[in-house]
Amino acid sequence: MKLALLLGVAMTPLVFAGAVSAAESSALVAEAPVSGETLHGRVYGANGAGLPGAEVVVVQTGRRAVTDTQGVFSLSGLSAGAVTLEIRYLGLPTSTRSVTVAAGSATSVEILVGSGAEGGDHIEDVVVTGVITDGIARSLNQQRNAAGTVNVLSADAIGRYPDPNVAESLQRVQGIAIQRDQGEGRYINVRGAPSAFTAVSVDGVAVPAVSPTTRAVDLDTLPSDIVSTVEVSKTLSPSQDADSIAGAVNINTRSPFDNRRLAVSGYAGGSYNDYGGSDTRAGATISNVFGPDQTFGALLSLSYSETNRRPDNLENAWTLGTNAAVPATFGRYYIEETLFKDYETQRTRQALTGALEWRPNDQARAWLRGSYAQFNDSEYRDTLRFTYSDGTPQAGLTDRAGTFNGARIHKALRYREQNNEIATLNAGGEYTFGNGAVWDATLAWARSEQTYPNRDELVYRSSAVNLSYDATNSYLPTYSALGSGFYSTPTSYTFRENTFRTNDTVQEDVSFRTNYELPTVIGGRDVTLKFGAKYATRDVTAEEERYRDRTNTAPVNPGPLAPLLSTRPSRNYDYDLGVKFDHDLALTYLNNIRGASTNAASRRLPQSISADYEVQEDIMAGYGEARFDIGATNVLVGVRVEQTSYDGSALVVPRNGTVGVLTTVGDNRTDFFPNLTLRHAFSDALIGRFALTRAISRPEYSEIVPRVLETTEGNTVTFARGNPDLAPALSNNLDAGLEYYMRPLGVVSVNAFYKDLSDYRFTLNTSAPFSDPTTPTLTTAIYSEAINAPEGYLAGIEFNWQQTFDFLPGWASGFGVFANYTLTDAEIKTAAAYAGRDTFVLPGQSDTTYNAALFYENHGFSARVSYTRRSDFLEAIDATRPGLDMWVEGRGQLDFTTSYAFGNGVEVFGEAKNLTDEAGIRYYGSRERTYEYEKFGYNVFAGIRFKL
Repeated sequence: MKLALLLGVAMTPLVFAGAVSAAESSALVAEAPVSGETLHGRVYGANGAGLPGAEVVVVQTGRRAVTDTQGVFSLSGLSAGAVTLEIRYLGLPTSTRSVTVAAGSATSVEILVGSGAEGGDHIEDVVVTGVITDGIARSLNQQRNAAGTVNVLSADAIGRYPDPNVAESLQRVQGIAIQRDQGEGRYINVRGAPSAFTAVSVDGVAVPAVSPTTRAVDLDTLPSDIVSTVEVSKTLSPSQDADSIAGAVNINTRSPFDNRRLAVSGYAGGSYNDYGGSDTRAGATISNVFGPDQTFGALLSLSYSETNRRPDNLENAWTLGTNAAVPATFGRYYIEETLFKDYETQRTRQALTGALEWRPNDQARAWLRGSYAQFNDSEYRDTLRFTYSDGTPQAGLTDRAGTFNGARIHKALRYREQNNEIATLNAGGEYTFGNGAVWDATLAWARSEQTYPNRDELVYRSSAVNLSYDATNSYLPTYSALGSGFYSTPTSYTFRENTFRTNDTVQEDVSFRTNYELPTVIGGRDVTLKFGAKYATRDVTAEEERYRDRTNTAPVNPGPLAPLLSTRPSRNYDYDLGVKFDHDLALTYLNNIRGASTNAASRRLPQSISADYEVQEDIMAGYGEARFDIGATNVLVGVRVEQTSYDGSALVVPRNGTVGVLTTVGDNRTDFFPNLTLRHAFSDALIGRFALTRAISRPEYSEIVPRVLETTEGNTVTFARGNPDLAPALSNNLDAGLEYYMRPLGVVSVNAFYKDLSDYRFTLNTSAPFSDPTTPTLTTAIYSEAINAPEGYLAGIEFNWQQTFDFLPGWASGFGVFANYTLTDAEIKTAAAYAGRDTFVLPGQSDTTYNAALFYENHGFSARVSYTRRSDFLEAIDATRPGLDMWVEGRGQLDFTTSYAFGNGVEVFGEAKNLTDEAGIRYYGSRERTYEYEKFGYNVFAGIRFKL
């Protein structure tokens, strides 16, 4: 799409709004002097919880305020005496409240909405009391009154889906798709952008990634049940960090002032998975306010989950014959190795959040908040590998089938343990002055760590054997080896090697930020000025050790294979893979031999030193913004400045070398981020939005340090090279949208966006001949390097519909719908042509993503059936061989949840997840060259919740 075309599309909602608004009530106009008295208040519902996003309007003047996540608001510039407040909240009746504003001191008021006793209730409104509808109401009210384009997920909304982690919860938001690992969501793609284009924070504290190779945060580390709300800001304000081209995700944990009383809640349950294994999940939260006038609050929240899975996984590594001296494969695509991976995994998540808050009065508050999340992935993987590339291709090979004489079969067991930890801590305070000015400051610390204490493997290899395959069925090919008994006979194999590998990556971030907001009058117009500054420093350390021992004598060589095998069958799909290793015996061998096999002679060089790096990154930022109203239009204009400096170092080691030279690189740059954001109320129901913003995505740390890292997977060798000249990607963004809110609860919206990208970075894979010094084999290695594309764009349009069907008669009025559809288009243009191509689609971008859900709620019973899907997307570009670009096939998932509340705070619930058991599929260039075919099975979960 061209920019001019998208501009036309983006302006269409605003043109349409002009016609619609003529039939609606007149637009809201707010005028009031800044000098005067201040009113502090809290809006809450019948259950005592604050109502976020409620609009509080002074009827006499039109001055308005919006409540925060605890339902708290402030209005300044009021005249002393009686005023009438109108409280508007989707899902509850519009209410009025008379308040007497005192002269010379701040006035406080508590406003109950939805009890049926308020004045001014509209008869056509329906009080929303259901759990599903309450969650929707909280989300829509915050979205409706936000200055920019924001999507909000509340805790209640998250809890009504079978989503165990934050990544899976976010897939329900329009324009967001997820990337999965063994069936579980891990990374998110917002509006088709790469996952690294989205920054993640917890309680406003930037979260460092756990991985050494990306800035994208592993959201599967964070369980969804620690969340109060998740905010996705698709248009940034100057007060937000600029490192979110796609959008910023802020995870708010719970506060003791959410309920302002002793509150205890929790849940527990278990599940069954049809591919074997089970789930256990439990969590609890306790909070209370205490002290004089209940000014102190404390909260503690705990979460635990354990997931056991046995997914089926089949991988076929395709390549393209480029050696004319081998006529059988020259110019043809063929499989160089096949891997059957028989997994037994256990994943545990543990999380703890806590908060101490002090609110001595309506003008001041202070807090100390912390969060800790740990993710452990323990995995046994029995592997049967057909290594065709060890043999000789035979005449008659085609793009679908081939025969190799003298090939090998490898039988291996790998035990791998991965630990992720994310911790945040922030202390801060906020004070509101008598003139309505607000000052706040926060000191924050965040730390993430990823360790692989064990990545150990025992490998046996067969003697030479003739192997053939037929991939006519690209998902599940046929293999000649499985038709004979050779592969399942232990005496066919001898010890090949053991390998040990450990990793440790630590990222630690310390930051301080402060903001000052001042209401004033400029040119006779009420203007709120806001200024702020932030300093953040981050240290990153990545270390790795690799060992490989091929000593062919005891004790390194454990002898024949048979004693190490179990009697348990190994199967993937309908493939009979023989029997599994005895995991206990194999692990005992690996633990006993570790000391002998992790010595200087077995240490893999240069990999064990070239993988290490250190980075220090400092960011100093300042901003200024102004907010004012022109009639019914809320205007936000401002600019942010960020200065980034970094120093990185790594050991540069010659090929086959053992000693590295410490090389240091660095950079210092300053970027400006102007901002114009408009929100126009055509009526109380119809909201238009328009924004011009700018954002940045800094390079991955591993991409800019001067290192070369060699990785071998089977017979595939990859060299990842750092690029110290890599520039950050910048994006000039245009957003426009129209939202129509329906009472009692619903919205229909359309939002269009265009991102003009410069210096977009992408990973370029090229292939070249490579000779392994440990063998006489000449093979092809993949050289991987991140480079900048001078220009590109990302454009799209989002449609959203949510509505309760209260207009239906009787019991049918409990139905409702939730649906969204996102269409995106993107491309990047490279500085040079590769294999005749200089234009590529954007990695991570699906042309379409959509969600659809039908729910029912009535008299304590609730149920929801939901389906989410994304289309194919590019994962990696192979520059020299276009037919080997790596793609991920589109995937959908059907889920069902139901619950019944007994009315005494106790609720039973059930979940069914991945009911259609759609496979996770990756392929090279075309679906006929399937690389990975993986299934995870459906899951059924049942449990109990309580709230006291």
